[in-house]
Amino acid sequence: MKKKIRLRYHVQEHAEQEIDYIPLRFILAIIMAIAETAAIIAIVILLSYYVPYFYLAVWATEIACVIRIISSEDDPDYKVPWLLFVLIVPVAGFMLYFLFYDRKLQKRFIKRLKTLWDRSYQKDDTTELRQLEALSPIAGTQATMLQRIASAHLFTNTTQQYFPLGEDMHRKLLEDLRTAEKFIFMEYFIIEEGVFWDSILEILKQKAAAGVEVKVVYDDIGCMMTLPGNYDKILKGYRIDAAPFSRLKGNADSEFNNRSHRKITVIDGRIGYTGGINLADEYINHTHPYGHWKDVGLRLEGEAVKELTKLFLIDYGINVKKLPEQRHDYFPHWSIPEEGFLIPFGDGPSPIYRHRVGQSVICNLLDHATRYVWIMSPYLIINDKLCQTIENTALRGVQVRLILPHIPDKKLVFEMTRSHYQRLMAAGVEIYEYEPGFVHAKCYLADDELAMVGTINLDYRSLVHHFENGVWMYRCRCLEDIKKDFEATLQRSILMDDTHTHWTLPQRFLRALLKVFAPML
Repeated sequence: MKKKIRLRYHVQEHAEQEIDYIPLRFILAIIMAIAETAAIIAIVILLSYYVPYFYLAVWATEIACVIRIISSEDDPDYKVPWLLFVLIVPVAGFMLYFLFYDRKLQKRFIKRLKTLWDRSYQKDDTTELRQLEALSPIAGTQATMLQRIASAHLFTNTTQQYFPLGEDMHRKLLEDLRTAEKFIFMEYFIIEEGVFWDSILEILKQKAAAGVEVKVVYDDIGCMMTLPGNYDKILKGYRIDAAPFSRLKGNADSEFNNRSHRKITVIDGRIGYTGGINLADEYINHTHPYGHWKDVGLRLEGEAVKELTKLFLIDYGINVKKLPEQRHDYFPHWSIPEEGFLIPFGDGPSPIYRHRVGQSVICNLLDHATRYVWIMSPYLIINDKLCQTIENTALRGVQVRLILPHIPDKKLVFEMTRSHYQRLMAAGVEIYEYEPGFVHAKCYLADDELAMVGTINLDYRSLVHHFENGVWMYRCRCLEDIKKDFEATLQRSILMDDTHTHWTLPQRFLRALLKVFAPML
């Protein structure tokens, strides 16, 4: 979070400056995790030196780790760096493997999640699915697959409004929040005190005081440097029920992964928001840490909001002590005649989601496109399967365009992103960099008919490890606005060509190294 400090330049001259700092609770948790990891490794090393024949057990364990990694069903891109790590780094390699390889939820979370899923609303999609299949058998098969792997539902009768910038969404969001009469649910990866969040919080406080139920979920690590460590208690002082997602406790396990990267707002079960926009000032271009911030949002009103409500209540339910009730008035019948079919869906780690939902949606868009696929993403850190799918789409003669940032927010991640340029460009993929600044949008459009807007980046964290959400759309009215936004963004972007891919030897080595270990990051 940010803290103001006073700087003294001369005896009578002072100035205030904001600095980022990490609250003490997070510092202690990080120290505890590092200390616990180091202690476990040290104990094994000492036993190897001082206990006769203990090294044989260590050697056997290392072999078992290698066999287990090779035989696992994980992506080869994820296996390779761990194999290198276990084989090259003695003792510490396989000890870190035991601690961090399996990025799965704890059993108590899995049990509660199942209960929350079972208690949620039920819906028969037969009518909608038949209507969709009559229009397009291919779209029908895509919807069926998504329903099955995400346990989501197909909807019609829902209006959509697309926002090409965060500041556009901000204005409409405040307007809608003021209309809330029963409840407001909000879940975001990042919330930061400032103009954006403060304007929302003021309304939330007023609504909570008036008896409206207000619940907020924010990711504990995502907000590590933006909120006080006890912010949930501060919000509870305003009668707002708040829960940090997966509170950091300092355990030497996978608690640093499996974060909630979701962005969801639900108002009275009638109106829902999602997209790439977090609740911080750079997302509405009030501040400019990386040039102009290009992000997008999506507003839904109607039946499809039920699915966003379900996702929120599940995430809230696994992060509070008492299992919350699932009331029927959380899922009102609110139907607005409108064109198009929608599936709001969630994605997340194994075993809750046994398939990579976001990656499956993206691959389906690419595999079935006949004219074009346009993509906006802040990162391009993908496995070989997805890279091949993008290549093959372009090689079939389909126009594939990627819009990525020109000003990066993370330099090493930017190096990993650019490491894919030459391979994809050789297949005919058009890669653009958004010249004014940083692209944070997660937007996918194919053939004027299919689109996906949500929180899912083209990177390992989004596609494999985080809890994410998106909205799959077929022949929705907002697709025309999405296409116009792509066209306008392309006008402000630089087309990459061979002159932009003449990397130096150190750059090539760094990118090759980063590409190997990217799945572990």
